[in-house]
Amino acid sequence: MQCATDSALDDVREPVPRTEARETISDSVDRGMSAMPSQSSSDQISHMAIDIGGSLIKLVYFSRSSGSSRGGGSSKGVDGERNNAILDGRLHFARFETTKIDICLEFIKFRLQLGGCGDSNSESKNSARYKSVIKATGGGAYRFTDLFKEKLGISLDKEDEMDCLVSGANFLLKAVHQEAFTYLNGQKEFVQIDHSDLYPYLLVNIGSGVSMIKVDGDGIFERVSGTSVGGGTFWGMGKLLTKCSSFDNLLEMSHKGNNRVIDMLVGDIYGGTDYAKVGLTSTTIASSFGKVVSDKKELAEYKSEDLARSLLRMISNNIGQISYLNALRFGLKRIFFGGFFIRGHEYTMDTIAVAVDYWSKGEAKAMFLQHEGFLGVLGAFMSYEKHARNDLMAHYQQFPINLSNKASNSLFDLNDHDSIECSVYQS
Repeated sequence: MQCATDSALDDVREPVPRTEARETISDSVDRGMSAMPSQSSSDQISHMAIDIGGSLIKLVYFSRSSGSSRGGGSSKGVDGERNNAILDGRLHFARFETTKIDICLEFIKFRLQLGGCGDSNSESKNSARYKSVIKATGGGAYRFTDLFKEKLGISLDKEDEMDCLVSGANFLLKAVHQEAFTYLNGQKEFVQIDHSDLYPYLLVNIGSGVSMIKVDGDGIFERVSGTSVGGGTFWGMGKLLTKCSSFDNLLEMSHKGNNRVIDMLVGDIYGGTDYAKVGLTSTTIASSFGKVVSDKKELAEYKSEDLARSLLRMISNNIGQISYLNALRFGLKRIFFGGFFIRGHEYTMDTIAVAVDYWSKGEAKAMFLQHEGFLGVLGAFMSYEKHARNDLMAHYQQFPINLSNKASNSLFDLNDHDSIECSVYQS
């Protein structure tokens, strides 16, 4: 099969057990927004891929409605032009906490049972084959191999994590309109990508840890650096400091906090003035958590919101600085940031962007991705046939939503309101 979809993003958080799954998953109740078109009971699932990270599991699967196959089309892959049938369907995206993998397994079981098989014998055989073996990436693909086999009878066909990240990023940057954007001082601006001048660039994937990858072309890349201080650090230290176990709640806390209560600023050292000789303003952070040293307070006396804000600022600043220094090593001007640590959170993006802008003296730009958290799993999905990435065609489409009173810009990924339309060809 040459990959083909007319696909829409159907992004959900942790589904509840199967007895409640249909209503909660399709309605995205916990996101406080109206549902996108949900998978119907007649939809057929043919391909599924999974990215199991240290903190989060990302899942993507393709479903198509019965009788959705259209007449012969043609695609140009590595073997030349071919005539193929075009499948109409949707790409669905979901994510789960890795510690709650049992919920993920139940979700997969539910979706596969709901998805039925193809209309013809050959389609049924293909459907069964792709359901018993799914593409997987991330360290958890090795850790949980036996669990998937035991619980679902599914074998994980493992793909290299870095290869999947780069493949997913390249596809999005080339095929999806308005995928990349800058965010600085509260202003979001989409970036028009010149495909002939895309490479080289630095891809910074912020998951539990951080990987920094120099990308020189399709399948041509090198992991040049990284840091253990990433999303897992924010979540773990935040849990210790605030007793809050939810990543999203920590982000919301940081949105309401004041890091200046916790951090030592240049102005605190220089009597409220700038250190003009070296270009440091009075509001520049001199030491993250530095004021705690001289404060005669117990942990309980600090506001959780202030602690979360300071922690997020510290981690984001460091990632931004290290990213720029690596871009400087190789003379790169474009830095793309991905990974679920960002989650479209305005303060996170602004902090990273300011760090890159400051250290580069405005010469380099931090750019973010609409579908930031699904790079690896999208690359794994595309790897069902290595040359399928040359046959995928995508068109970006805005998908309107209505936000309820519960909605908060700090909680929702920027890709919650998008869809990706593509074409997948079946030979």
